[in-house]
Amino acid sequence: MVPAQRWFEDFTLGERFVLPSRTMTEALFAAFALASGDNHPVHYDVEYCRARGMPHMLAHGFQVAIQTAAGAGIFPHLVEDSLKGFLEQSSRFLHPVFAGDTLYAALEVDEITPQRTTGVLGLRSTVHNQTGVLVMDGRQRYLLRRRP
Repeated sequence: MVPAQRWFEDFTLGERFVLPSRTMTEALFAAFALASGDNHPVHYDVEYCRARGMPHMLAHGFQVAIQTAAGAGIFPHLVEDSLKGFLEQSSRFLHPVFAGDTLYAALEVDEITPQRTTGVLGLRSTVHNQTGVLVMDGRQRYLLRRRP
């Protein structure tokens, strides 16, 4: 099923896009280390982490932030014809994420700024862990075309 195309003015404040949950496995840690080049032992050496009082490997902040990638959900399919650009992303990391944690990400429309032929759509990005703790809070902004 292909979702109906949406334009800037089709979005409403408070509209939510829930992304698939993901458990932070050791394999995901290894893949992230390989892709990012970050080789600090806090992200791949369990014994290093335990010697410093952590229960397991600590997720890199970017590893948590990518859980809010809009492409993991329906949003990019809704704006295939109206998306002009991904403008910015910011994140605040509020609680540590360790290997074994399950993360639940969501995007929520929190800004609708019209322009002449386009508009800026802002999405609050959140990630909670398996106990409901907010581990990351951020924002994403997209430039969308208005309805032709």
